[in-house]
Amino acid sequence: MAKGKNWLALKIRQVATQNEVPIIENPPLARALYDAAEIGSAISPEFYKAIAEVLAYVYRLMGRKLPN
Repeated sequence: MAKGKNWLALKIRQVATQNEVPIIENPPLARALYDAAEIGSAISPEFYKAIAEVLAYVYRLMGRKLPN
């Protein structure tokens, strides 16, 4: 996970773009995760469904099948 605001957020986006990492924009989810999650810690179960939806979207975007 990468975490940042303002300049650091822009830098994270630039690195993601350079490495062909899909960028999904969901400001409410991003803000909630920013406030609730610390780098190196587990994501709270309250976010599991939202994160699963983002990951499923990324898999479809990249043309991969979802793992069983």
